[in-house]
Amino acid sequence: MQPTLEELRQKYGARYKWLVLLTVMIGTMASILSSTIVNVAVPDLSRYFTLGQERAQWVSAGFMLAMTLSMLTTPWLLLRYGLRRTYAGAILLLLFGGVVGGFSINYPMLLSMRVTEGLAAGVLQPIPAIIIMRAFEPAEQGKAMGIFGFGVVLAPALGPSVGGFLVEIFGWRSIFFVVVPFCLLVLFMIRRLLAVNSTLMGESRPLDWKGLLLASVGTIALLNGLVELHHGVMHASGLLIVAMAGFVGFVMYQLRAEHGLMNMQLFRYRQFAMGALVAFIYGAGLFGSTYLLPVYMQMALHYAPSQAGLILLPAGIVLGFTIIIAGKLADRFSPNILVSIGLCLLALSFALMALGAENTAYVTFMAWAIIGRIGLGFVLPALSLGAMRGLNKELIAQGASTINFLRQLGGAIGVSVVGIALEWRIAVHQSRSGAATAEPIQAFNETFLLVALLCALAVFAAWRMRPASSESSQ
Repeated sequence: MQPTLEELRQKYGARYKWLVLLTVMIGTMASILSSTIVNVAVPDLSRYFTLGQERAQWVSAGFMLAMTLSMLTTPWLLLRYGLRRTYAGAILLLLFGGVVGGFSINYPMLLSMRVTEGLAAGVLQPIPAIIIMRAFEPAEQGKAMGIFGFGVVLAPALGPSVGGFLVEIFGWRSIFFVVVPFCLLVLFMIRRLLAVNSTLMGESRPLDWKGLLLASVGTIALLNGLVELHHGVMHASGLLIVAMAGFVGFVMYQLRAEHGLMNMQLFRYRQFAMGALVAFIYGAGLFGSTYLLPVYMQMALHYAPSQAGLILLPAGIVLGFTIIIAGKLADRFSPNILVSIGLCLLALSFALMALGAENTAYVTFMAWAIIGRIGLGFVLPALSLGAMRGLNKELIAQGASTINFLRQLGGAIGVSVVGIALEWRIAVHQSRSGAATAEPIQAFNETFLLVALLCALAVFAAWRMRPASSESSQ
């Protein structure tokens, strides 16, 4: 018989909440690892399955799309099934997607397993922020977010490096199996540390199927419409109109739904509204660049997969230490200042990447990546805390889910936009040079400038995340 929440708290005392945080941190690391590690293998997958740029980007965009939509269901799943069952179910789904994905025999099977992994990752992503905001005192929240962030950033830091070596030695299939030991460890920890009767959330409520359907229609139509831009505006316009109608319908329905997926009262809090806008733009820039950099290193600069992955390793180590420091600073300074500084550093990093050339030293790219990861370290702990501080307790779960949803929606759009911009600029430079095999370096550089501009635009919203005295009375 499994111990109850009260028995576990009595057994572990004050450190119990930290053990729960460690459990969800490792699970989130596994989901982030499955998201980022595939980017290093995109050129290899393209050759194996004979994929063009349009289909290759769906390996990342399909994961992002599934993760974006499943995030909206996390509050309902926690209310309906509790923390233990929800987390265990998501980890089992992630494990299934990784194992079966590694044995894919064709592109549809590969893409379906990426979608499966994305569904699991979307459920996992909002849970740590919910636990931190509900189980930790305000004075400890920055520290908890910093420690959690330190563990989570190890996944995207080590993922491309490890993935690059795995692709070279064992082929692309091996990168799917990387999540297996993480998932098995988390399942063991769930059994030992998470109680069936966890009361982190509250009373159960019906799932908003209509809202989920409208959000799905809008998101799927939007991403497919962006992909169709490869073939011209006429092909894409119908899908983009459907996407707009889906999102407008979703917002209108949520305004009158009693138990909606997204509580629109959240946007009455200025900090949250500005934080949500930052999360969307920042997600587009971050995930777009995460997809772009490994492909750039291999296709434009002709580095091996291991070298393309290794370039982010020093930056990831620096990020790990930065995020701990930034987490402590988030308890002392206004989050809007930390987020603004971080976004400026991210924009600078991408702008420097746009200066890259064949004769640019490898260590120079490492240094530019480090600047960006320092900026990321400032953004990560402060963004969620800054957006959700001041929310009523009953809004915290939906607030965490909404922030993650908008960040991932921005990320999914960012991956598609980066792919579209890159293909467009490559075609332009090829037509100017008159050669179908023209070097794509300039096209990549112009795409990096686009990402830098996105991050710079987010600074204006970040600065308005200042606490508003009127919100305290809401």
